[in-house]
Amino acid sequence: MAVAEPGRGRPDDPRPTARQRRRGGRARRRRALTGRVRGMGAGTSHEPSKDAEQPSAEGESAADAPSAPARAGGSRRFPSVTRDTARPEGGGRAAPRDASAPARQWPLLSVLVAVGLGLLIVATEPFGQAFRIGLIIIGAALMAGAALRWTLPSVGMLAVRSRFTDISTYGVLGVTIVLLSLMAQPRPWLNVPFLEDAVHFTVR
Repeated sequence: MAVAEPGRGRPDDPRPTARQRRRGGRARRRRALTGRVRGMGAGTSHEPSKDAEQPSAEGESAADAPSAPARAGGSRRFPSVTRDTARPEGGGRAAPRDASAPARQWPLLSVLVAVGLGLLIVATEPFGQAFRIGLIIIGAALMAGAALRWTLPSVGMLAVRSRFTDISTYGVLGVTIVLLSLMAQPRPWLNVPFLEDAVHFTVR
């Protein structure tokens, strides 16, 4: 039968009990994990902070206290605040820093002005076949946006996603609008037999 050490477990014993040692170990591991998360969020090294290496004075209080990220609204593993977002490829300024804001965003403004002009022509109909001309201008503006996204290294806010995604989206929409405007009835400017057969097969 094991004999208990003299003085162990008494209230006046200064040495920690086994339960206190286990709680202190859990608290030290939790503080080390919190230090690594803080280091990754601040862009520093992944080494734990100095405070994580030092044991707490009281095991129960350190084990029961929540970590700093948890108090801030996040978890111990992930920070609660997003500190930075990745800019799309080619999403930088299209003009030097000292240029005015419209000059820095001239690719996007050019496409928007052309699209607005086409919508104005379609809405007001100042001449015959105005709706067709307006739609062609809108489609050409989108195709011009795809060309700018392809050729220029930086296009400002015209860059929404990756270069391939933007070029595909602008190009497909622009070509589709132009083709539909050329094929619009009555008196279409472009006749595509297989598309007409597909429309007749769909509506009959």
